[in-house]
Amino acid sequence: MKIRILTIGKLKEKYLVNGINEYVKRLNAYCKVEMVEVPDEPIPDNASENVENIIKDKEADKIVAKIKDDEYVIVLDLHGKEIDSVAFSKHIEECMIRGKSTITFVIGGSLGLGKSLLQRANYRLCFSKMTFPHQLMKLILVEQVYRAFKIMNNQTYHK
Repeated sequence: MKIRILTIGKLKEKYLVNGINEYVKRLNAYCKVEMVEVPDEPIPDNASENVENIIKDKEADKIVAKIKDDEYVIVLDLHGKEIDSVAFSKHIEECMIRGKSTITFVIGGSLGLGKSLLQRANYRLCFSKMTFPHQLMKLILVEQVYRAFKIMNNQTYHK
């Protein structure tokens, strides 16, 4: 099993990098993890809605180009389905049972997700109706993926 995490923008904050690296190290007991950072598009000050949509679509196209046809794609989306950690674990396990060897999670840029990416998604997941910085969301995501594998394997993990 391989977990890929595709994100827009480079992670710079050392404390987030350290946290992510810790969970990736823990996840290596269960799966391979690949992190892919795609450069973000510059956003002009006072950009119109049309310009923002163009930027979202450019970022989406760059991400979609990095996804293979056989990957199961879960996008993090404010309009996606909210589930708890146990249901998240079951969803990942079901993907594995159905023979999906790669699950790819996508965290879009600060403007959200473009059309081509939403069309490519197999599942739209919402962690919360609250808005989080996408760099912090990367840490939250890897922690939840780790938690999912612990649940799947009936191993204890803090609640």
